[in-house]
Amino acid sequence: MSAPSREEESKEDDKDGEANRLLQGQSEEEEEAYEAGEKIRVVDFDFDSGDDSSVPPFSWKKLWLFTGPGFLMSIAFLDPGNLEGDLQAGAIAGYSLLWLLMWATFMGLLIQLLSVRVGVATGRNLAELCRDEYPDWARFVLWFMAELALIGADIQEVIGSAIAIQILSRGLLPLWAGVLITASDCFVFLFLENYGVRKLEAAFAVLIATMALSFAWMFGDTKPSGKELLMGILVPRLSSKTIRQAVAVVGCVIMPHNVFLHSALVQSRKIDPHKKGQVQEAINYYSIESSAALLVSFMINLFVTTVFAKGFYGTKQANSIGLVNAGQYLEEKYGGGLFPILYIWGIGLLAAGQSSTITGTYAGQFIMEGFLNLPLKKWLRALITRSFAIVPTIIVAIVFNRSEASLDVLNEWLNVLQSMQIPFALVPLLTMVSKEQIMGTFKVGRILERVAWTVAALIIVINGYLLLDFFLSEVNGLLLGFVACACTVAYVAFIVYLISQSGALPSAWVNRLPKGFSFIGN
Repeated sequence: MSAPSREEESKEDDKDGEANRLLQGQSEEEEEAYEAGEKIRVVDFDFDSGDDSSVPPFSWKKLWLFTGPGFLMSIAFLDPGNLEGDLQAGAIAGYSLLWLLMWATFMGLLIQLLSVRVGVATGRNLAELCRDEYPDWARFVLWFMAELALIGADIQEVIGSAIAIQILSRGLLPLWAGVLITASDCFVFLFLENYGVRKLEAAFAVLIATMALSFAWMFGDTKPSGKELLMGILVPRLSSKTIRQAVAVVGCVIMPHNVFLHSALVQSRKIDPHKKGQVQEAINYYSIESSAALLVSFMINLFVTTVFAKGFYGTKQANSIGLVNAGQYLEEKYGGGLFPILYIWGIGLLAAGQSSTITGTYAGQFIMEGFLNLPLKKWLRALITRSFAIVPTIIVAIVFNRSEASLDVLNEWLNVLQSMQIPFALVPLLTMVSKEQIMGTFKVGRILERVAWTVAALIIVINGYLLLDFFLSEVNGLLLGFVACACTVAYVAFIVYLISQSGALPSAWVNRLPKGFSFIGN
């Protein structure tokens, strides 16, 4: 009897996929993160087992086929907002916060691996799961918060790209012109996506390589102290003078939209969520790939931090350096040379801004589609998503392009906006990954669940400190104080509601909550 052809296997897979969708209660009209024809098929012809729970042996070829989503996810660790946090940490705290950068990256990796687990094991992204798990009012609040976080991140990314364009054009192009140029990445993204997922992933690989090469070149040019670098990584140090930079380092690592994004990106490979062996194999490969991607992002962040630690720690410019004037300070400190450091910085910043704005567009599509299930074509969803961020960004570029200080103030407000949204991504993620009725046998174990909740609580507390510190210094007047207090009460109440639905609180605590807090359903 002859073996089935690849075409026959593909048809069978399509039938199985349709059956699985029907079993999961998804209607034919419901949009998917990736259509069946877009998904990359990972086949192992050398391993044939009748047991669906068997995991094939490790294969470098398969790892290559699974490589891609993790590197797209890692862009959020390298966006212009993160780079500004890195340079300020280096300039103000020197090498002393490198250990925190390393551990913050580890915490970020744990959260992203849980996002992978949810996406692969359920065959659905986090936004889609939230749509089914929470009542309509909570779902719309979560969607609104996710959109706010995305807009805040996108404004920073687009402004970062515009600053890089301004640097590379020697000031010929104003900030608003750079914003318009960056807005065109939406159409670049659509163009690349038409040629397949792997082409898009290859484009991001080029952008990440450009960042790595640019910042490694700067690192080599400035020759930071190897001994101090090693001490900064291995010896934890923290002082009252650097607490704000420390909080910013941790706060920049977890991007709310990135949690939703990663759970959707992993569905670009054709995995049957009903075959345990396939699911476990995919989780294993994605874990390796994500770890490698975040190692690269950690090295790039380390390069930026140490360059500014070497050049500006202990100087009078340290407290005034930001994304806008960083290139100018670098040029004054290190001069021209064969290839001026100003342009190296500009190229790296442009790659960071362009790549992060495209992933922002990508994340926006998945968030809108998942929470609202709108039957829109991809190009239209991308256009709507891009408009949400570009319109306010153009206004911001015109209004705030008066001084460097105004852009720095804007950046602080945007960091606060994103910090506020972190619980609305982390708590739903940990809720889904801990429920057996959603995850089945891939529900996380008790120890990992406790570790994850501890990390999430730590991140939320750290960001809470950042919010408190910011509002105490910026909010003045009785009326503003009253509004801030009222918003804080509503904010905390919604977080408590989400946690009460997670099963993380003891049942005795949940029973004491108001009746509305324990209700879930549509």
